[in-house]
Amino acid sequence: MTFKDEFSDMRERLTDLAGRFRDTARTQAQGRTGPTGRQRLDTAYWSLRDLFTKDVTREGLRSLIHHETRATFHYFTREIDFDSLNALPWFKRYPIAFWRIFLALAYRLSPPRRIAFAVSILAFLLGLVEYLGIQAQSHNGKVVVTVPGNAGMWWLISIVLLILLLCMELRDKLDLKSDLEIARQIQLGLVPSEPFGQEGITIHCYMRTANTVGGDYYDIIELDKETIGIAIGDVAGKGMPAALLMALLQGSLRTLISAGFRGPDLISKLNEYLCTNIPSNSLVTFFYGELTSATGEIRYVNAGHNAPYVIRHDLSLERLPSTSIPLGIERRFSLPESTTHLGAGDRLFLFTDGITEAFNAGDEEYGETRLTEFLKTRGGLPEDQLLQSLIADVLSFCGNEKPNDDMTLMNIRRA
Repeated sequence: MTFKDEFSDMRERLTDLAGRFRDTARTQAQGRTGPTGRQRLDTAYWSLRDLFTKDVTREGLRSLIHHETRATFHYFTREIDFDSLNALPWFKRYPIAFWRIFLALAYRLSPPRRIAFAVSILAFLLGLVEYLGIQAQSHNGKVVVTVPGNAGMWWLISIVLLILLLCMELRDKLDLKSDLEIARQIQLGLVPSEPFGQEGITIHCYMRTANTVGGDYYDIIELDKETIGIAIGDVAGKGMPAALLMALLQGSLRTLISAGFRGPDLISKLNEYLCTNIPSNSLVTFFYGELTSATGEIRYVNAGHNAPYVIRHDLSLERLPSTSIPLGIERRFSLPESTTHLGAGDRLFLFTDGITEAFNAGDEEYGETRLTEFLKTRGGLPEDQLLQSLIADVLSFCGNEKPNDDMTLMNIRRA
């Protein structure tokens, strides 16, 4: 379930809850006998309980406590060098660490919100000072503890300001999330969503983004009645910047194909265009092949992409290594073309590095060795089952660790 689905479901339950109270109020206003106060209280209780417990799982709570908390702390403190503080005594180390964390949080807020955040922290500290001013006095043989009354007031101010800041940041996130969901739908519309079939060739694809949008790209292009263009690529990075470059890659490739370019000439022109239009610190690994459905011949260029597997009908494996460096690095370089052949029952399996570079909690990589063993043992599964089984195997290997890169698979089979 996506964040948007969860938010919509929560909104529907809140609307239902409000509707129940509204119906009760309308019934009483019209003078008709409505539910008793106890019944209304029970209704409110069960509605609120359903709101906060529905779809909550033990795995979700465990992820919230172990993974999301650690990931959030790392996100806000990743630029802080805590190791440099280890040599300091504790009474210096902890205040300095607290101050650096405070600055790391404050710098990520807009200037007005930064002031509100600083005031809330100050109010909390003032409340703490007031609270520590506890006085203990002996009265008639008994110890009477008194707490200055201003502590609660300062903490109330701090809590109210922090809640207001949380609501403002949440509003911004929901607005951005809505835009990202639209961008996701547009991105998914740029790649084939249904299995492809032509003259004994079947192609199944699957893409799982690490974030709402991603930088992986795949495509299936009918060049003529007997030739199919197949492409898979990985833009360096992830998230919205990579998604924008992915859209540029897709549009450029299709435009050049429409202009009549094929094979190495096509990829050479694509590389020149990318070198001109993408940032100097970006690159694209890219595999492009032209498959003749009648003969099974594949002429391909592999520009620094993960070497695809040719899975023969007896489950023996072959690799298609890189033929050049990735795109977007040098404007002009050699792009040699290689050839392979798919016989009856053979498959071509392509993937991006989100598969092999997935890590588990022990910082262990899934790696190409596990991928090779998986294909040797389960490479004969039906196309759609093969892709789903591999994704499930990678996610099982990662455990509670969320994959941090996009994962894209393409499986081409010749009958």
